[in-house]
Amino acid sequence: MPLYPDKLAMVREKRPLEKEASAEGLPEEKRQRGPALASVIVEAVKMDSLQKLCSTLEPLLRRVVGEEVERALAKLAPSTLGQSSSSPKRIQGPDDKSLRLQFRNKLALPLFTGGKVEGEQGSAIHVVLQDSDSGQVVTTGPEASAKLEIAVLEGDFSVDEEEDWTQEEFEAHEVRERDGKRPLLTGDLVVTLKEGVGTLGELTFTDNSSWIRSRKFRLGVKVASGFCEGLRIREAKTEAFTVKDHRGELYKKHYPPALNDEIWRLDKIGKDGAFHKRLNQAGIFTVEDFLRLVVMDPQKLRNILGNGMSNKMWEGTVEHAKTCVLSGKLHVYYADEKHSIGVIFNNIFQLMGLIADGQYVSVDSLSDSEKVYVDKLVKVAYENWENVVEYDGEALVGSKSYRLSGVNTHTEEPIGTQNLTGSNFLSGHSLNQPAASSMVPFMQRPFGAPGNSATGSYRAF
Repeated sequence: MPLYPDKLAMVREKRPLEKEASAEGLPEEKRQRGPALASVIVEAVKMDSLQKLCSTLEPLLRRVVGEEVERALAKLAPSTLGQSSSSPKRIQGPDDKSLRLQFRNKLALPLFTGGKVEGEQGSAIHVVLQDSDSGQVVTTGPEASAKLEIAVLEGDFSVDEEEDWTQEEFEAHEVRERDGKRPLLTGDLVVTLKEGVGTLGELTFTDNSSWIRSRKFRLGVKVASGFCEGLRIREAKTEAFTVKDHRGELYKKHYPPALNDEIWRLDKIGKDGAFHKRLNQAGIFTVEDFLRLVVMDPQKLRNILGNGMSNKMWEGTVEHAKTCVLSGKLHVYYADEKHSIGVIFNNIFQLMGLIADGQYVSVDSLSDSEKVYVDKLVKVAYENWENVVEYDGEALVGSKSYRLSGVNTHTEEPIGTQNLTGSNFLSGHSLNQPAASSMVPFMQRPFGAPGNSATGSYRAF
């Protein structure tokens, strides 16, 4: 039935009154229960979410805390931790000893594909079995005769030598050849220890190291499968190194250099670089040329190289040149036409001794006054090098014959010393030309005291 306006107004007026009456009719406690209940529900939902979050984070937190505690304990008491069954990294050998393999010498670098892997100065590469605590070589027991396998490792396997690693960690860093390539390392890949010492045989890399992440390799050695079962022996690894393509060997430095090597074979002198060009312009083309000028006038050579070569670089280059093996050739300069007195040089113009009246005398056998004379004679020889002749090494001038074998003077009878003192030894001999007063005393010439070379070898460095 339709509502009339007056009745509709009555209904609107009645509804608010009913609401007020219903609210006023409730006790105070019931009127407050509504909002309180809502708050409790909200808080309950929050607590439930927090508990779920804690439940989720608990395993992660436990693991992080556990790792930190284990790391701290390992630093504080590594020996105690190593005896615990919870640490697999402790290397236990006979009598609870810690055993490890160790390379005894370093590799000769750089390495090239197809080239032989050698130790420094061309030496053999040795690996030893050590007691980790004492560093002593283990020479007895079955482990001292174990077979070892050689592997190639990633260069970024950078665990410190004083730290331990697991076998799994070591093997995870082993490098295999690229697909379709030959085995990365060829040659004698197994080494047998003898009384705890092994020597690596012929080894050659067939591929360069540019294709792996670190761009470097390491050599590693581990106990071969089937040996020392149940005994953990830590593997050995070398320093990281680069293996270059064999084409780079065209620019390789030589250790030691040869006398006829081009000058850029020396350290700090790059092929076609500034130093190389300056030396060539000064007429210095070979290592022998370089050494001769080091002996005769080192300051001149230093000036040729210029300020671009630091003192440290200079010392490194000279030290490298000094490792050169000399040829053994001798040269002699005679002070007079009768060839009664002269001075002997090696092939890099270093003073070796004196010839006087058919006798050879080493420079360290001369008196002070005789050394002054010889010093002047050396200066004259340097200024007149075109008159220096090669000595055949067989016979000296005069009636007596002596052989200069190596640098030692071997005679059929001992050379007397009774006439090698005072002015009598050089009496009657004079120089054709005056010597410069600025001459460096021969006992202070480069490479140490040349006089000592007369009693050693030609490598008087």
